[in-house]
Amino acid sequence: MYRPNFYESTCLRCSETVYQVDRVGPLKDFTFFHSGCFKCVHCGTKLTLKTYFNNQHKQDDKEVYCSSHVPKSGPGHLDQTSVGIRQALNAPRTNKFVNEQIRGTRTEVDGGSAGGLGSRQSTPNGYGGRGELSSPSQNDSDYKYGRFDASALHIAHALKQTEIQKAYNKAREKPIDFYLAREEQAHLEMKHRKEEDDLYRKFARKREEEDRKIQNEFQDEWERELQRLTHKFEKELATSRRNRDEANILTLRHEQQKEDLEKNMTLRRSKKKESITRKMLEHERYETAALVDRQSSEMLELISARRSEYMQSESIFLDDEFSEGAVPIEYPLNAPVPAPPAVSKFQIYTDPIEFEDVDRIAISVAQEDQKTFTDLVRQLVGRCTTDIEKARTIFRWITVKNLNAMHFDDDLRGDTPMGLLRGIKYGTESYHVLFKRLCSYAGLHCVVIKGYSKSAGYQPGVKFQDSRFRNSWNAVYVAGAWRFVQCNWGARHLVNAKEAPKQGRGKNDSLRYEYDDHYFLTDPREFIYEFYPLQEEWQLLKRPITLREFENLPFVRSLFFRYGLHFADEGYGAVVFTDDTGAATVRIAMPTDMQSCLIFHYNLKFYDSDEELSYDGVSLKRFVMQSVIGNIVAFRVHAPCSGAFLLDIFANAVTPQEYLTGEPMKFKSVCKFKICCEELQTVMVPLPDCASGEWGPTKATRLFGLIPITHQDPLIFAGRSLDLQFRMSRPLTDFMATLHKNGIEEKKLAKYVTHSTLDDIVTFIINFPEEGQYGLDIYTRELGAPQHHYNNNNNSSNNNNNSSSGEKHLLTHCCKYLINSSKRN
Repeated sequence: MYRPNFYESTCLRCSETVYQVDRVGPLKDFTFFHSGCFKCVHCGTKLTLKTYFNNQHKQDDKEVYCSSHVPKSGPGHLDQTSVGIRQALNAPRTNKFVNEQIRGTRTEVDGGSAGGLGSRQSTPNGYGGRGELSSPSQNDSDYKYGRFDASALHIAHALKQTEIQKAYNKAREKPIDFYLAREEQAHLEMKHRKEEDDLYRKFARKREEEDRKIQNEFQDEWERELQRLTHKFEKELATSRRNRDEANILTLRHEQQKEDLEKNMTLRRSKKKESITRKMLEHERYETAALVDRQSSEMLELISARRSEYMQSESIFLDDEFSEGAVPIEYPLNAPVPAPPAVSKFQIYTDPIEFEDVDRIAISVAQEDQKTFTDLVRQLVGRCTTDIEKARTIFRWITVKNLNAMHFDDDLRGDTPMGLLRGIKYGTESYHVLFKRLCSYAGLHCVVIKGYSKSAGYQPGVKFQDSRFRNSWNAVYVAGAWRFVQCNWGARHLVNAKEAPKQGRGKNDSLRYEYDDHYFLTDPREFIYEFYPLQEEWQLLKRPITLREFENLPFVRSLFFRYGLHFADEGYGAVVFTDDTGAATVRIAMPTDMQSCLIFHYNLKFYDSDEELSYDGVSLKRFVMQSVIGNIVAFRVHAPCSGAFLLDIFANAVTPQEYLTGEPMKFKSVCKFKICCEELQTVMVPLPDCASGEWGPTKATRLFGLIPITHQDPLIFAGRSLDLQFRMSRPLTDFMATLHKNGIEEKKLAKYVTHSTLDDIVTFIINFPEEGQYGLDIYTRELGAPQHHYNNNNNSSNNNNNSSSGEKHLLTHCCKYLINSSKRN
């Protein structure tokens, strides 16, 4: 049965359509709200996912309430809803589950890959992953949602909220202005600024000294070499009895030798200066980091001392409903030792919209310049009441400020507004050192971690043998544990509103500050896929991994986690080996609620070449079969020859309406694999030249509500004829099918495909002219669709068909099948 798109539900409050970018939900009984409609039904107070309540005593009441107006039961009351929750908690757990919070692999997922790879791909690269990375045990308190029995799904959201409140007590503290005077903090900053000025003057003197040293060294060498050339020239003139023309030739040769010497020495001097500057910069970064580390400790000591003095006479905590009946967790005076966090990021916050207010503050502050770090941080955290909000607003300020694109004056004194960021200009300070410095002014423990990262230029299978992929990032102590922050990778640029998420807003409503929320408080089990610290304890994993295991982890990007994807089979590594037929399959599972909006794409090329995208004149894409069955998208590769290939998998989340608008699709990479074919015993032939994209009827159902009746799989084994039937769940018109076979022109196969429509059933009849492998493309359009309707992959039919109104419309690609025709079938 055709299922409506998950992201096309209606708002419970206003009954209008609510889309993904403006939705809140699913809530009770899978209800949704616009973010603007998500208010208390009684008093109109704006709510968040952490502050809303449902009526637990009336099952059919789907409205939301604030804490003051939610209907409450008397002492000892036990209604039917409470009994239902108790039954759901006691419900038996199934062994086959899709854990939407764990991004590793899992033992079993329903649905197979097209082409029938079978169980052979259970360990596609012969590497058995460690448990920490593949699938956590069911006893883990975090990442356990989605394991309830189906009968308990209607209360899963309420259980999540209860679990979050139990796992993390978000106690609210009074802002820093209550216990530390701005003047005292500014006084310590001025002391630090003088130390920093002295350090930068030391750097400047050292650079000038080295520059003079190089200049003098090469000047002396230039004079010696010039004297040698001149002496040689004069000797040749003196001992030679040549005529005037020969003397002129010697003079010209001498001038050319002087010019060549000057060019050579200038080049050598530039290279040596570059080498010396690089070594000095590395030393300067080390000294700057050491200074910031010491100054941060002094600032934290000041804040902790004043905080302790204040707490002796006053409570540091604000009245907060979440802390009633519980002992709030105080922020530690000293930095705790690194240890795995007890709760996951999802248990701290479920949606970045919860930080809408502090994000707006960070964006507003970033529009102006400040003269001191005290002023900057007070503006950022002045209204923050939790350590998470403090870290968040600093993170967002750095990601919004776009420090790499800033213009600095040549004479940058420390007491100027931009003087705050002179370390960024001079290259002695990084995003991570700056984040640590700002955290200390906010009273947060923060460290800079060094290690390796799978950054720009990295490809799956590359070994970390030198400093090429060295990187740095932060860990900040919030929510009772050390948590990762990567400001550099989280930063994005200012983009048009049509291309950006809804989170941050600037002064102009048509602009959005796009950023990557994945790199704020990233869970260790996700962070380890891209970052490997030199110190093992800063993996923050219960079972740390080795560098070799890190190299072998699948190469995934932040979008992989953002979409809730995970690998459907165990044992995937960065390198996947084919069998002796050249076949290998990568299968990715997606959350159930994303099936109707996630669209995938791929690219295949030779591993060591950026240009070779074809083999014997045939696109390498025709050696990959992409298919979707249920919540599994499979990419089955058939290597055309022995060697190494790079498989890049892309994805995007759009509604069917957005997909069919004809606007170009912007796919982003979610993961990459190195496909190795060591031995090939079978000659591979390319797939028929059909429209690009996935195979199978899933696309038809997702886009047009066209339900397959006879064939649900993308691969069909047929005799010399085949009947395909679909049921229309909404009116469609102008169907067309084209048949493809390698070596035969499409026009010659047109007469072998016909179709008919009876009521809501459309039937395609194919009579194959000969045995072999065929590809079948099906096109259609909705009744009353606008003219010139193209799809995003430019797979529209070039045939114009007359509609009932006499207008001409272009058909849109609906789906395609791979058919093996044989008398034996």
